[in-house]
Amino acid sequence: MLPAIYAALAGLLLLPLLLNVCCPYFLQDIGFFLRAVSLTRRARSFRHRRPVRTILEVFLEKARQTPHKPFLLFGDETLSYLQVDRRSNQVARALHDHFGLRQGDCVAIFMGNEPAYVWLWLGLVKLGCAMACLNSNIRSKSLLHCFQCSGAKMLLASPELQAAIEEVLPSLKKDGVSVCYVSRTSNTDGVDSLLDKVDEASTEPVPESWRSEVTFSTPALYIYTSGTTGATVALRAKFSASQFWDDCRKYNATVIQYIGELLRYLCNSPQKPNDRDHKVRMAVGNGLRADVWRQFIKRFGDVHIYEFYAATEGNIGFLNYTRKIGAIGRVNYLQRKVVTYDLIKYDVEKDEPVRDENGYCVRVPKGEVGLLVCKITQFTPFSGYAGGKTQTEKKKLRDVFKKGDLYFNSGDLLMIDRENFIYFHDRVGDTFRWKGENVATTEVADIVGLVDFVQEVNVYGVSVPGHEGRIGMASIKMKENHEFDGKKLFQHVADYLPTYARPRFLRIQDTIEITGTFKHRKVTLVAEGFNPTVIKDPLYFLDDTAKMYVPMTEDIYNAISANTVKL
Repeated sequence: MLPAIYAALAGLLLLPLLLNVCCPYFLQDIGFFLRAVSLTRRARSFRHRRPVRTILEVFLEKARQTPHKPFLLFGDETLSYLQVDRRSNQVARALHDHFGLRQGDCVAIFMGNEPAYVWLWLGLVKLGCAMACLNSNIRSKSLLHCFQCSGAKMLLASPELQAAIEEVLPSLKKDGVSVCYVSRTSNTDGVDSLLDKVDEASTEPVPESWRSEVTFSTPALYIYTSGTTGATVALRAKFSASQFWDDCRKYNATVIQYIGELLRYLCNSPQKPNDRDHKVRMAVGNGLRADVWRQFIKRFGDVHIYEFYAATEGNIGFLNYTRKIGAIGRVNYLQRKVVTYDLIKYDVEKDEPVRDENGYCVRVPKGEVGLLVCKITQFTPFSGYAGGKTQTEKKKLRDVFKKGDLYFNSGDLLMIDRENFIYFHDRVGDTFRWKGENVATTEVADIVGLVDFVQEVNVYGVSVPGHEGRIGMASIKMKENHEFDGKKLFQHVADYLPTYARPRFLRIQDTIEITGTFKHRKVTLVAEGFNPTVIKDPLYFLDDTAKMYVPMTEDIYNAISANTVKL
């Protein structure tokens, strides 16, 4: 009897080892799933607490527990939890008393990175108001479009963006929008100042009754660009590759957030003897190429990199918890019992999923690229876009695998390998990513199309050797009896588009091809790129130094391929 018991005990002790040999990621898969379940249960329990437990409540707890702990670091400025709490109380009172804001209202913020962004948001949350985060690079029609989508009744802007505000002010005033500079004075007629009123307000906590109608599902933010929250946060007005590690050392940073391009910029910066002299232990982000990943670790030390995949509006996300280089996550058997997602065949030319003879979508086998779709359920809801019912419906796929089912269309092409690791492949449709920013081709085409000599324009993204994402290129059909003016077009795109959205290459065509469904044909154009030895149409290159579009030459092409021209 005893030998049998000993054998059974030995088997139990060896089981984890055997599982690790047969399924090397089994324990990590189990661990990740259990942590995800625990986090989900905890988050769902917040729904039933009264008062409702929100981000604000978490911040207020921290402010009570560690009032003097640094919360925001910005240059030589340090703001504690208590200071930010009191400043946000002043913001809430000023907006409530002087501008009549009440819970349920929305306010748009048009600023760059600075501490005021945080305490303005906390002040709004204390009022039960949502904040729309406007990208400080957008201008004109794009700025108005983003503002109007949020349904905001007030716009708070940095005085540094005065020119952009004055350009759209007539339209805002026509709609009855209140506009304020986040300053103590205003030099623009029709624009008020905010900080002078904030300075005069009391720092005492605002009444909870001001946000009494807030529930767990009440919007706190409308997000157009990527963002992050945490405990202590170190900010910089703009990213600087040369100063990045100095900032990490200065603030004793232990965790950094990245987009793929950010780490590539760091790897391309000149090497220094103290490259490994830092306390950063973890990097979290997305868009990191495998070659940059390896280069980064080799140069800057064993930083644990956690690549993830997600979308603000999406109902599905992945985390590369095993830190497999190049992957965005892993198919977790237990997770799939709760979250229903698949990769389906996608026709890039027709810009739509492939369907079989019965009208249903087709799953792709392992190793093949497919469109990520996730079933819309109570556990994986899709709330849609603010002020955009048409866009919301476009993201829903119906009758995917059976009659009546409903899935979220991620718009992203992924691939699952034989070991169940998931890899990002590309985006579909009319959006591409450059410099860590999403570029909507239709918006860029609308701007370029305003130039007097442009008859028609087709905007798309093309790959560039050694660069992440795709850079903007435009195919243009000229108006009859008009000549191309490289200076005029440069000035126009510089005035109305942020740098990352400006078409870097132009292709002049006699006709712009369309598909059978009257959409611009992009696949061939994307494949041909901007090589002047391949393309016989006239090509132009956006030259920042000359401030104009200049003819594209083999020398320019070779310099770009060799990475000696800065894009």
